[in-house]
Amino acid sequence: MRKKINLFYLIIVFISLSTSALAKESFYLLPKDADIALKAIIDSIDQSKKSIKITIYNFTHKKIAKSLKKAAARGVKVEIIFDERTTKQQKKISLIYYLAKYKNITTYRLKGKISKNKKYHGIMHLKTALFDHNKVLFGSANWSNSAFSRNYELIYITKDYAISKKFNKYFEEMKKNSKQFK
Repeated sequence: MRKKINLFYLIIVFISLSTSALAKESFYLLPKDADIALKAIIDSIDQSKKSIKITIYNFTHKKIAKSLKKAAARGVKVEIIFDERTTKQQKKISLIYYLAKYKNITTYRLKGKISKNKKYHGIMHLKTALFDHNKVLFGSANWSNSAFSRNYELIYITKDYAISKKFNKYFEEMKKNSKQFK
C-alpha cells in the first residue's frame, strides 16, 4: 500500500512539474496558430500589472493596440520603441500615433547604427515584448494584420529569468539611444 501511495505522489509531482513547464513556454507558428497567438499576446497584456516594454518594427494591429490602451488606463507603464523610418513611412496606419497620446504610454523612435560608408542607417527590426519583467515574447512577427493572417511567422513566449533580465537591459540601452515620440 505504501508503494502505491508513493507512486501516486510521484505521478502527481511529475504532472505538476510538466504542467508548469508547459505554462512557462509557448511557441506559435503563424498564420496557422494566429488566433491562439493573438490571444496569448492579449492575455499577457491584460495580466500585466506594472510594466510592458515593447520593441517593434511595424505595429498596425488594432486589437493589440486597444489592449495596450486598457493596460495603460489600469496604471501599467507601457513603453514602445519603434523604428524611426517605419513611423515616418506609415504615418497613416502605424499605431504609434494612436498610442503616443495616452497617459502611461511612452513611445520612442530608434534609428539604426550608421553603416561603415556613412551612407545608410540600419533599422530597429526587433519584435519583442517584456511583461512585468518576467515574461518575454519574441519572434519574427510584427504586430500587424498581415503577420497574423498572411505571413509565415513565429512567436515564442517564455518566463525564463535570464532571457527576461537580458532583454530588459538591452531595452534600456536602446531607449537611451532613442528619441521620445510625441
